[in-house]
Amino acid sequence: MLRRIISERETELPVLTIGRLLHIAEEDKRVISLGPGEPDFSTPKNIIAAAKKALDRGYTHYSPPEGRSDLKEAIIKKLRKDNRIHASPDNIVVTTGSTEAIMLALMCTIDPGEGVMYPDPGFLAYRPSVEILNGMPIPIQLYEEDGFQLDVERMEKSIIPEKTNAIILNTPSNPTGTVFSRKVLEEVAGFAIEYGLLIIADEAYEKLVYGDAKHISIGSLNGMEDRVLTLHSFSKTYAMPGFRLGYAVGNEKLIAAMTKLHLFTSLCAPTISQVTAIEALKGTQEPVKKMVKEYDRRRKMIVKRLNEIPGFSCMEPKGAFYAFPNISYYRMKSLKFAEWLLKNAKVAVAPGTEFGRMGEGFIRCSYATAYPKIEKAMDNIERVVKRLR
Repeated sequence: MLRRIISERETELPVLTIGRLLHIAEEDKRVISLGPGEPDFSTPKNIIAAAKKALDRGYTHYSPPEGRSDLKEAIIKKLRKDNRIHASPDNIVVTTGSTEAIMLALMCTIDPGEGVMYPDPGFLAYRPSVEILNGMPIPIQLYEEDGFQLDVERMEKSIIPEKTNAIILNTPSNPTGTVFSRKVLEEVAGFAIEYGLLIIADEAYEKLVYGDAKHISIGSLNGMEDRVLTLHSFSKTYAMPGFRLGYAVGNEKLIAAMTKLHLFTSLCAPTISQVTAIEALKGTQEPVKKMVKEYDRRRKMIVKRLNEIPGFSCMEPKGAFYAFPNISYYRMKSLKFAEWLLKNAKVAVAPGTEFGRMGEGFIRCSYATAYPKIEKAMDNIERVVKRLR
């Protein structure tokens, strides 16, 4: 008889409901899903062609754990041009998606009991990643009235100076769509310097910004080169989620430690994906521009429609592909409201509490969904919520 199969660590992880709701949406073809956290566009044709060519040329073996040198050279040029970050090959490790980069970074920077600050609401993997390592999650509470921007005064009240090692930032943000302003980033940089903290900057949605918003990499600010680990992904910008490819750029010692640890996780990022990603970076960027333009069109429509629904209030997102409407008017928990919409409107959304305690009273609606489907979803929601008034 086995003494135990499942670890205590695993049993203490949060049980997410988004997977169950999306499974129901997949099973019931009448349901319109606004839950996806991935592009609904196909990977651009030039990238697909590069992948086929790479397969024909036999790129099916392992790559170095730090990443292929030809890809890293393309990343260096991209970082200099787009992010104003100057890096050498020793400053970069290529990973199996940026989610692996988050875990590698935390494994290399915190020991049990040490703290990591992270946004709440924020990407649902941040807190569990800290908890898996027996670290201490320290939420940074974000408020709608502040536009979900970070507030350093609140951070001052939350930090445990002798225990905290790092801050995770995410801009543009999942789930709120917030793009952090330069002023906020400069204040956070000052805060990190004061307390000697590493900043882990998750910039997976860097290209998905709209209107007058501008994405700024905090690692490009003066004096922050060695204090920031910047994470990027090919999943969102190039509609390549299934390629599982990302990279981290930062201090040489931290990158070396992450590379060493990479040998014991996935060994290396997929070789076929790395070779293909060179074309993504060097090839035409027109497909990216077209996708962003279409996301923007959907964004304007979904925000307008949500704000026209009685009881809904939706701040205008400036980045990513999510709207995060406030539904507290209905005095129903976010999970219960999401389940109610699924049953009555046949629309799947993510409860705000999937993204932290501060997400209560909100739902996340992805507009990585075809325009006509979003319109139909809004019609369905507007029709059924009349029953709740």
